[in-house]
Amino acid sequence: MKIRLIAFLAIFALVVAACSSDDDSAATAEAGDATTTTVYEERTEGMTRTTVVDVAVDNQFDTLVAAVQAAGLVETLQGDGPFTVFAPTEEAFAALPEGTLESLLEDPEALAEILTYHVVSGKVLAEDVVGLTSATSVQGSDIGIEVVDGGVVLNGSANVVATDVEADNGVVHVIDAVILPPAA
Repeated sequence: MKIRLIAFLAIFALVVAACSSDDDSAATAEAGDATTTTVYEERTEGMTRTTVVDVAVDNQFDTLVAAVQAAGLVETLQGDGPFTVFAPTEEAFAALPEGTLESLLEDPEALAEILTYHVVSGKVLAEDVVGLTSATSVQGSDIGIEVVDGGVVLNGSANVVATDVEADNGVVHVIDAVILPPAA
C-alpha cells in the first residue's frame, strides 16, 4: 500500500513536470515549511492560467501537493494537458498505514508510480466518467470505474466525493481513498 501511494504521488509529479516549459513563470507562497506553487501564469494574451496543480493548492490538498513536489511532477501537471486528476483528500492520505506516506516521500520513483496512477490523459468530466468501466492512467494501468448507488467508485474502494473542479489544463475529481496500481 505504501509503495502504491508513493508511486501515485511520483507519477502525479512527473506528469506535472513534463507539461511545462522553461518560459513559464510561477508565483510561490509559503505553506508551512514548504514552498508550493500557487499560481501558474502563461503569458498568452495577458491571461493567467489555472492548472490542476493550482486547483490542488487552492483547495488545500496539502499532502497531495507535497507528494507531487517530492516526486518532481509539478512542472508536468502545470503543462498543457489536458489531465483528469483523481485527487485523494487529506483524510485519504491519513488513512494509509502508519509510515507509508513517509516511506513514499523518500522514494520519488515509487511515489511517481502511485501519483501518475491517479492521472488520466484528457479531460474526463463526471458526465463521461459514469459511462466508463475503466480508464487508463498515465502510469499505464487501468483504473476500474463503476457506478454504485448513484455514486462513482474507483477500483471498488475509492468513492468520488466531488467532481468537475475545472482548471485550464484539465479537471480534478476528489476521491476519499488513495488508489494503488496493480502489483507488477
